[in-house]
Amino acid sequence: MIRTLLAATPLLLAALPVQAETIADRIQADLPGLMAVYRDLHANPELSFQEVRSAKVMAEAARKADFTVTEQVGKTGLVAVLRNGPGPTVLIRADMDALPVTEQTGLPFASKLRGTSTAGVESGIMHACGHDTHMTAWIETARLLAARKAEWSGTVVMIGQPAEEMGLGARAMVADGLYTRFPKPDYALAFHDSADLPSGMVGVRPGWALANVDSIDVVVKGVGGHGAYPHKAKDPIVLASAIVMRLQTLVSREQNPVNPAVVTVGSFHGGTKHNVISDEAKLELTVRSFSDEDRQRLIEGIRRIAAGEAMVAGMPADRMPVVTVKEPYTRATFNTPDFAREIAGDLAGKMGEQRVTVLEQPVMGGEDFDEYRRADEAHIKSTILWIGGVPPETLAAARRGEKPQPSIHSPFWAPEADKVIAAGAEALTLTAMRLMKR
Repeated sequence: MIRTLLAATPLLLAALPVQAETIADRIQADLPGLMAVYRDLHANPELSFQEVRSAKVMAEAARKADFTVTEQVGKTGLVAVLRNGPGPTVLIRADMDALPVTEQTGLPFASKLRGTSTAGVESGIMHACGHDTHMTAWIETARLLAARKAEWSGTVVMIGQPAEEMGLGARAMVADGLYTRFPKPDYALAFHDSADLPSGMVGVRPGWALANVDSIDVVVKGVGGHGAYPHKAKDPIVLASAIVMRLQTLVSREQNPVNPAVVTVGSFHGGTKHNVISDEAKLELTVRSFSDEDRQRLIEGIRRIAAGEAMVAGMPADRMPVVTVKEPYTRATFNTPDFAREIAGDLAGKMGEQRVTVLEQPVMGGEDFDEYRRADEAHIKSTILWIGGVPPETLAAARRGEKPQPSIHSPFWAPEADKVIAAGAEALTLTAMRLMKR
């Protein structure tokens, strides 16, 4: 009997189910190669609408994964399509552009490049917003979906988007026929690295997630003169200062306290010499809001305060301040609430509840990702995720006030890239496969 059982053991073992490799396992096996891609992208950043090399890296990876790739969509963007039978269409976006920031992270693969932006400003270039982690996770997501085609049915449209930092790239891709030349999505997905979450944690914010971003110029006119004889002039610097102070009441006294908003004067230029009263000063503002109603109220408030303070200062009608709202502006990002909660629940079940959190508050930063949903609001559900990039102990020390933690857009921002890439690729792949489940 013992001999019979022993002889049968190989057959019994062969009949047992083999443990399938998980997506997380595959990512960990791929991580050394992914980190090489990340370091290359980090060392070779490109400014908005100049992302030629970055797009080539992504396009080559997508083609190797059997996607059909179209380049130069929306200037420097790319679209990679993988059709895999009937089912929904899922769009997955990664942004590609870097910032005009001189890197100070001290990383061995830190960027040493310099370049000139579309505004004509020459500076260092750095992936200070983590888009290099987004692109690398996008590449792994494409590979994973291609390798697991037997497990899902539908169409994947993966896009490399230019010029997110300018708030123009998504509009450029939509205007260039994203939804007419390629399959229109039922769902849109993306993620952004975060300096406020522990490394590898997924944050989901249902509803408003990121703010409207308006850039507003205020040209304050005066009457120039000698600094020793101010009574013979109308000082625009004094007037502009009064406007700056009064603008603070727009949020503190006119905005509903439960609706976040920001009015920041980021630049104040006026005058040329110690003893000369200039005839003009210029303010540059960034204004953040969520709803269209709040945005319009803030803009109207800026116009009213500028004109009102000028009248108080005795400025004639032909010397009133000129308020210019820059167009286009970056519109607020809205995560489809039920869809976002479904994603959070599913990822918590698959990645572990300790790795997924539902965020209570939106952030005042801006993103143009919502342009993909707004292009067909009645049909498309979308969600952008946050992926933590700070070691838990570092984050805890920063919250205790022991050590400052750089934020995104800082020349010192260096996320824990392997954790961001792994969690981002896992979250995107799991979500896409659930949406297109056979």
